[in-house]
Amino acid sequence: MSQLRSGDSALMQELGDFPDDDLEVELVEKECRTVRHSVPEEGVELDSHVRDCVQSYTQPWLMVSRRCQGDSWSAYSERASLHKTLQKQTFESDVQPEKLETPVKSPSLAVLSDDSSRTLTSSDFDLRSGLTPDPRVEGLLHFSNHDDLDRFNQEARQGNRHPELFALYPPADDDDAVEIRPIPDCPKEHMGDRIIIRCQAIKFEIDIEPLFATLALYDLREKKKISENFYCDLNSDQFKGFLKPHTPQTDHSTLSRAAIFSITYPSPDIYLVIKIEKVLQQGEISDCAEPYMVMKETDSAKNKEKLEKLRNQSEMFCQRLGRYRMPFAWATVNIMNVISTATLDRDTTDSDSLNGKSSSLEKRGQLPRRNSERFGTMEDQCNMSAFKPATITISTFCKQEGDRLSDEDLFKFLADIKKFSSLQRRIKTIPGTIRLDVTPVHDNPVACLSTELIPVKPLAEKNVRPVKEVLEFPSSEVYVPHSTYRNLLYVYPQRLNFVNRLTSGGRNITIKIQFMSGEDPSCVMPVIFGKSNGPEFVQEVYTPVTYHNKSPDFYEEVKMALPARLTERHHLLFTFYHISCQQKQNQTGASEALIGYSWLPILSTDRLQTGQYCLPIALDRLPVNYSLHSPERITPQVPPVKWMESHKGVFNLEIQAVSSVHTQDNHLERFFTLCHALEGGVTFPLRVREEKIPENKLEHELKLSIISLSSSRLEPLVLYLHLVLDKLFTLIMQPMVIAGQTANLAQIAFESVVSIVNSLHNSQELARDQQGRNGLLATYLYWVFRLPDSNELLNTGPGGVVPPTEGRYSTMGRASATTVGTMLLQSRIRSSSNPDIPAPHSAEDTEVNNILSAKGQNNPGSRMSTYVDVSSHPQSSTGGTRPSNRKQFHEELALQIVVSTGVCRENAYKYAWFFFELLVKSMAQHVSQLEKQDVPRRSRFSDRFKDDVTTIVSVVTAEIGTILVKQQKELEQAEKVNISLAFFLYDLLSLMDRGFVFILVKNYCNQMSAKTVSMPTLISMRLEFLRILCSHEHYLNLSLYFSSPASAPVSPCPSISSQSSSSCSFQEQRILGLFELSQEFKQQHYLAGLLLTELSAALDMESEGGKVQRKAINATYSLLCAHDLDQRCTRPDVRAKVATLYLPLVGIIIDSINYLDFTVSEARGGKSKTGGSDEDPDNIPPINQSIAMAIAGNPFNTLARNALASMASVQSAKAVATLSAETSRNLLLCFLWVMKNAERSLIQRWTVDMPSAQLNRLLELLTICVSCFEYRGKRSSDKVSTQALQKSQQAKMQLEDSLLRGIGARGEMMRRAGGSDRAGQRVNLRWRKDLTQWRQTNDKHDKTKAELDQEALISGNLATESNLIVLDLLETIVQAVPLADCKDSVVGGVLRVLLHCLTCNQSTTFLSHCFSTLRALVVKFGDLLFEEEAEQCADLCQKVLQHCSSPVDGNRSQACATLYLIMRYSFSSANNFSRVKMQVTMSLASLVGKSEDFHEEYLRRSLRTILAYAEEDTEMQNTPLPSQVDELLRNLNSILSDTVKMREFQEDPEMLMDLMYRIAKGYQTSPDLRLTWLQNMAEKHKNRKCFTESAMCLVHAAALVAEYLSMLEDHKYLPVGSVTFQNISPNVLEESAVSDDILSPDEDGVCSGQYFTTSGLVGLLKQAAELFSNGGLYETVNEVYKIIMPVLEAHRDFRELVSTHEKLQRAFDNIIQKGHKRMFGTYFRVGFYGAKFGDLDEQEFVYKEPGITHLPEISHRLENFYSQCFGDALEMIKDSKGIDRSKLDANKAYIQITYVEPFFDDYEMKDRLTNFEKNFNLRRFMYTTPFTKAGRPRGELNEQYKRKTILTTMHTFPYIKTRINVIQKEEFDLTPIEVAIEDMQKKTRELAVATHREQPDAKMLQMLLQGSVGATVNQGPLEVAQVFLNEIPADPKLFRHHNKLRLCFKEFIMRCGEAVEKNKHLITLDQKEYQQELKKNYNRLRENLRPMLERKIPELYKPIKPRLENRDSVKRLSFRRALEENS
Repeated sequence: MSQLRSGDSALMQELGDFPDDDLEVELVEKECRTVRHSVPEEGVELDSHVRDCVQSYTQPWLMVSRRCQGDSWSAYSERASLHKTLQKQTFESDVQPEKLETPVKSPSLAVLSDDSSRTLTSSDFDLRSGLTPDPRVEGLLHFSNHDDLDRFNQEARQGNRHPELFALYPPADDDDAVEIRPIPDCPKEHMGDRIIIRCQAIKFEIDIEPLFATLALYDLREKKKISENFYCDLNSDQFKGFLKPHTPQTDHSTLSRAAIFSITYPSPDIYLVIKIEKVLQQGEISDCAEPYMVMKETDSAKNKEKLEKLRNQSEMFCQRLGRYRMPFAWATVNIMNVISTATLDRDTTDSDSLNGKSSSLEKRGQLPRRNSERFGTMEDQCNMSAFKPATITISTFCKQEGDRLSDEDLFKFLADIKKFSSLQRRIKTIPGTIRLDVTPVHDNPVACLSTELIPVKPLAEKNVRPVKEVLEFPSSEVYVPHSTYRNLLYVYPQRLNFVNRLTSGGRNITIKIQFMSGEDPSCVMPVIFGKSNGPEFVQEVYTPVTYHNKSPDFYEEVKMALPARLTERHHLLFTFYHISCQQKQNQTGASEALIGYSWLPILSTDRLQTGQYCLPIALDRLPVNYSLHSPERITPQVPPVKWMESHKGVFNLEIQAVSSVHTQDNHLERFFTLCHALEGGVTFPLRVREEKIPENKLEHELKLSIISLSSSRLEPLVLYLHLVLDKLFTLIMQPMVIAGQTANLAQIAFESVVSIVNSLHNSQELARDQQGRNGLLATYLYWVFRLPDSNELLNTGPGGVVPPTEGRYSTMGRASATTVGTMLLQSRIRSSSNPDIPAPHSAEDTEVNNILSAKGQNNPGSRMSTYVDVSSHPQSSTGGTRPSNRKQFHEELALQIVVSTGVCRENAYKYAWFFFELLVKSMAQHVSQLEKQDVPRRSRFSDRFKDDVTTIVSVVTAEIGTILVKQQKELEQAEKVNISLAFFLYDLLSLMDRGFVFILVKNYCNQMSAKTVSMPTLISMRLEFLRILCSHEHYLNLSLYFSSPASAPVSPCPSISSQSSSSCSFQEQRILGLFELSQEFKQQHYLAGLLLTELSAALDMESEGGKVQRKAINATYSLLCAHDLDQRCTRPDVRAKVATLYLPLVGIIIDSINYLDFTVSEARGGKSKTGGSDEDPDNIPPINQSIAMAIAGNPFNTLARNALASMASVQSAKAVATLSAETSRNLLLCFLWVMKNAERSLIQRWTVDMPSAQLNRLLELLTICVSCFEYRGKRSSDKVSTQALQKSQQAKMQLEDSLLRGIGARGEMMRRAGGSDRAGQRVNLRWRKDLTQWRQTNDKHDKTKAELDQEALISGNLATESNLIVLDLLETIVQAVPLADCKDSVVGGVLRVLLHCLTCNQSTTFLSHCFSTLRALVVKFGDLLFEEEAEQCADLCQKVLQHCSSPVDGNRSQACATLYLIMRYSFSSANNFSRVKMQVTMSLASLVGKSEDFHEEYLRRSLRTILAYAEEDTEMQNTPLPSQVDELLRNLNSILSDTVKMREFQEDPEMLMDLMYRIAKGYQTSPDLRLTWLQNMAEKHKNRKCFTESAMCLVHAAALVAEYLSMLEDHKYLPVGSVTFQNISPNVLEESAVSDDILSPDEDGVCSGQYFTTSGLVGLLKQAAELFSNGGLYETVNEVYKIIMPVLEAHRDFRELVSTHEKLQRAFDNIIQKGHKRMFGTYFRVGFYGAKFGDLDEQEFVYKEPGITHLPEISHRLENFYSQCFGDALEMIKDSKGIDRSKLDANKAYIQITYVEPFFDDYEMKDRLTNFEKNFNLRRFMYTTPFTKAGRPRGELNEQYKRKTILTTMHTFPYIKTRINVIQKEEFDLTPIEVAIEDMQKKTRELAVATHREQPDAKMLQMLLQGSVGATVNQGPLEVAQVFLNEIPADPKLFRHHNKLRLCFKEFIMRCGEAVEKNKHLITLDQKEYQQELKKNYNRLRENLRPMLERKIPELYKPIKPRLENRDSVKRLSFRRALEENS
């Protein structure tokens, strides 16, 4: 440390100098569920195995932790309350503006005054009179000095900032969080899902005697009883009194009526079975049950006496036979059905959903998975811990059948019930009810007793009825190590077979069962658990009696507490009795008659007896010493024993043990027995099962038993895992002296450990965590493992002392040092460390150490030389810290790992994590012992051990490499080993010399880079490795203060201040160098350098899906995050120091700018970054492009004029996988953090020296940051970007699983019982980041309001903070400008970023600072801005104006001040005011037109405020400025007034467009503004999908531009003003320019916009062409391009010409393909009548609607809109007759809508040939109205008239709006005969078309024929002919009509003929008859018509006389006829 400068060392102290007592090895008391540990009874001498077990279950945990570990993480837990400390940021988007004036709901239609009266400046009310200005910004003009201004702004910005940036951002994705080592669960007793069942009532129809219930669970699928019995009875005190004589006492624990059942493997077939017994009485079960079946308590009068009699009878039986029971009835219910139905109707909003629902999900994922699918189906149905409490009522009992009592019978019954879902007929039922309550158990209820009857916490206050925990017998193995002492035995008598026995004695048989410790009757032990309402423990139990059954079945379960020490004398005794139920007259005494005895010794060859037995029965008496033998094998005795049925087995029973001391596994039992033999105190030969082992064979047998350990069954191995491992580790550590010989078992024990570790990992049944660690082993290491007690195996007795070392290692004295050295070397080769050789002394003396290390450096026998050296310096060993000859566990373990071979070696490295953690925990214990003796760090471990560790690390690294090269599929395995290696080194940093660890890291890196593996994989490996190392709590010290891996600390790079003296150029290099990843940096900051190198490599690399990039970025991110939230890094100077460490990161990020993903503004529908390249640049939007793109959220476009093109080129230059949005955000956050915390002066120097290209990229990066962290508003304020959200709940579940428990299944067992043990809390703090307020809500789709507000609050603060960091940086850059050369581009660039900031959604806090900065820019660089950056100024005006209309007062006042300053400085700098004036006006116009939610009232206030600024600005009073401002504001005000009106018509698009049209017309004299409004209209049309109108607006705009261009420059290729455009539409002529004297285009500020250029013109036209194409008017596209082409040709722009021709080709193709299919507009005449309409009264319009619009649609739309205005006063006129004003109600508003068709004169039809031409440039429309003279609309043929009305509109359609006024109306009437002519012509035309189609349509043709020749057509052709042609008209004026009609009919009949012929060819076979019918009809029609058709009018064929001039009938002739005649 000496080299450090004092300041640095102080800092270092602060960062938590490596504390010496970093390690904490502590004993933590076990948490016990029960009041006391379950332990064997007092005062018994235990055998050593039981003693070990009990000790293992009760000793405290040994935990190793590091004091500071996780410091940086604890901050996460504090984030939960973060939102309480934050300030709320105001965002305009969240503010609901309060309405200043309540707008009227109905648009007052009268406001549409006449066009002509509007002039530009007429404003609706005066600004001055109506409003008071807002408060002004203080000190706007006070700063004369720029530096003061900057300082003032800087201080303002630094106030109230949030210090921790990362706290505002959600933690990075946990998928990558490899540095999180889940803390394994604390070992706990296993419990399944627990439910509590309370017995509320058991009632029968009559109540005459005590009854007893037994409850148990049965799994039908597994055919297994899965719980012990629970006994309860609900008998009244009267009935209890009956039994008094047989109940010595009643213990509290037997009063329980509620039981907790546990179910580990829920299956749909779990049944709760309730068996009812009663006291034994005379008679069959049926007889005893009869009263219950026939009588009822309710018929009390009738039955009173009978019942009384029955009660007395039962009292008698109780007193005599009260100790015996008989089976009576049973009932069952499928408990899973109850639970699943209770789950389904559960309301999810229940309060307990937090601990209920979620935990159950976790549990479900955790169900131990079997390979079979047995448990698969259940998971979906029921949720064991989250069902609603339910009550079960069972209303029928089944009577027990005396011959069907066994469990097999029961399962048959259950299977039937399941199959038929009801009871079978043959089962007799008894009416009655059972009521049970079922609830899930979350916490232990009070007054609960464990299965051993120990009270469970929490205790009950007063005497409450206890709840009993019922022991589960899981239906399948459970893999959870034992953690409590349990020693229970269950005896199940099954059946007796007395059939062959002839004596009548054995009929009502009961068995008395006792547990004996000897043969004397007094040796009976009270270890049998009692039943309900009796003693807790009893000495004997009687089985229930089946009446008169010689071979009864039993269903009894006898539960016993086994004594801890069993001897060969312990046995079970069974006594068989016959019970006489009826008392014989002469018999007074006992009711029981002895039949015989049987017994069963508990131990057989020292092993607990369990399983099935069939025992013989001895009659009369028991043989002597019987208990020493089993009854089958008993030796013949004198006198001989009398056996029933000649010693045959007649009594079947089963015994099961539930014990955590009896292993019930041969291999384990043998191993434990032999281990205990080593501890002494045993006599040889040793008996193990059947064999005897002499002492000299012990070693051999022990080795065998160790080897065979791993072949024992998995379940027992897991159950005794902790004990087995403890024993094995003891054997590894301790040499054994057996029969005087030293036996070394270390190697075999080690191999056994490896194989156990292997088999646990390979088991499918066991859980692993996400790092592949087996859960059971991880738990063992973390909680249980402790160094094998060195004295343990040497103890001679409890007080034994370690024998003195000389005695033990006698060889040492004899051997010379050299030989020992050789032996040592050989021992190393022989792979088993020889205990006779002491380990090398730890040399305290450093000098010695140096010599040693020098000598042993490259010498293959270095161990030998080391040893010899030490022994030749005997004096050095005096300082030794421990007896040199004691083996250290870690040394032995490391040695074993190094020397292992073969499979053992392979597995040791495969599961290296286990041995690493074992080493670390043992080293930690070793170090903590040394620390007590003050041993310096470097001498803690021997060199030999260090060599071993080096070897291990290098071998493991090599292993990883091998896997990567050879087995690609094992990649995951390699990753896991890699992670465990990283954790090993991470842990070593806290234990060993750090320089040594760094060398290991260096070796790892070198080894890992030499591999021939794909780069991404390697980088990803190294990243995970580094990520773990960097998460070390002292990482900062390691990085900042150690220069080279040799751990010689030097000063970190000098700060700028200390360097000021050095030469400047050198310094520039230095500063730029600081931001690059230089060699020097990597040396000085080793770990940080490594990490940044990987990051930079990863970013440069292509990888699939950007995985590696994500990993690298998240690693850096989580590291910075840890610093940011680290308590030790709160001081700014410390932070600056830390930030210096990451300066190269900035360089890396700037270089990687192309990879970032900018789809950050999903909220704004931005395109992805490639959006521009695949569409051609002609879709440049009509608004200023940078604004448009900024609005679209694509920040690039704010950076370059034609950014789309430049982007495309960037794209192609380097095709790199871009990063996902979330990853980009993480990277940018790192950048912002460094920028926030690094020294300002440093950054400033850096920006000054930076080359301009680099600076531009920096500015680009800042723009991206702004977009990235933009606030998204309350609703979607999900901090995690959308992708992260999609990692659905399930992914989150998996994550929690893996973090908290482990991925697999059986880890469940470890986790089940909750509880807040230490680890639990720690887990919560460190890993459950989702408990803090971030993650908790991501998967809840409907968040509560509070959560949303909280998220909005935090994301608002994040947006504000990140934008402020950007602003700070911009200020830093701008302040450095005077020093830089190219100031203009810098200022422009900075302004661009600022403008982009204004485009985004910003908080008031940020805006105020941002506007201050903008004002400073205007003050400092005004001239530059207004001259050079004209376009940006326009943007600036628009943005500022936008904020002037903000509802937030603060934003408004800042914006006003800024706008005023812009005006003032633009006025004073170069009299550029006119340009600004223009820009402001245009900005306002475009704002007003486009913005939906525009608050004009706020803008008015702002205008008033700006006026106030101008009036109060004393300096400017004598200049024209105030008056010019005044004029400008008046203009703006008038634009606003229009807007107000526009607002009113928001709902009525036609009115709105009319208004916009009128506003645009008002700007006829101001081309820029007219252009803006035309564009606004285009935008509006486009939004409504009216593409044609939108295109027309742009064509008009282009014509306008053309007019002004032609004034400015005279080029042949340019269009000659608007005339050129008439081919597109004659309407365009409106745009011809106003005479020159009004406006000359040269005047400053006029026509200076970007559109008044050739390229602007082309841009507009191209867009118009695109829109025409969208609207389907492909012909017009051609016309538009005819104007563009000459320009392109003149500019020789061949590329554009290519694309133009392509588009033309596409257009023509479309015409060919879609020509006749296109649907053009539909037109309607709409008339408005009524004074209520104001201006609209009596106005008629033609509306253009989309292609297929039906009358009801438009009618409905208008009705909807206007009824909002007028309510019921609106009336729609349904017909199209003329309107008579006098008949209308003055108080109503009428609308008349008529369908009209385009109308063309005959001469026009010659030009309008195509479908398109008939639908384009339309001005005249026609509709017809039928009428009769009588006034009805319809009548007979001869009185049916028709009126045709032709309307002419003001402009042609399509126009720039969709409705046009009607300016002329002509009408003419048709007489009935003319009507007939028209109809016939139409029919004929239709027939002709249908007949001559290319692909005729049979259906269509037949339909027309049917209407023409069908016999029944009403008013059909025949009738028409008969009416009009039957006779020649009297009136000669009608001759001509008559003739015309006759000719029509001639043609008609001809066409009919053709059609009938045609039809003949089209019909199918089945239509033959139909065709004949048609033909017949046709012939008939032709015959009928013939006479009429052949009669001509003779007069018509005379020569014509000229007498037509004075005909007076012209008026009645048709309009067309009149014309014809005049021609």
